Amino acid sequence: VQLVESGGGLVQAGGSLRLSCVASGTFFSIGTMGWYRRAPGTQREMVAVITSGGATNYADSVKGRFDISRDSAKNTVYLQMNNLEPEDTAVYFCYAGEIRLGRPQRDNWGQGTQVTVSS
Repeated sequence: VQLVESGGGLVQAGGSLRLSCVASGTFFSIGTMGWYRRAPGTQREMVAVITSGGATNYADSVKGRFDISRDSAKNTVYLQMNNLEPEDTAVYFCYAGEIRLGRPQRDNWGQGTQVTVSS
């Protein structure tokens, strides 16, 4: 599974960005997809995840501001980020759990896209 992210960039505080991630390659199925981020000097943290059934989970810091969605037919996950804060500045990574018949699920990660929020 190859994951390609897009949509990062520089935005002022209070602005919005929309991240997209497309999964491609040869695979049986994709389960949970999501977004994680790593700010300078910190560990990677979960931002938002969405299951194949549409259930979502968000980090407390982004609830009410970020919205995750997916188009399973296109193997694509989106992250709409509103009311961005300087604390949201980080590299954002796409995640996709690959479901494999008779074998454990495999975690797949994108290369990351930079999001910078200026004050």
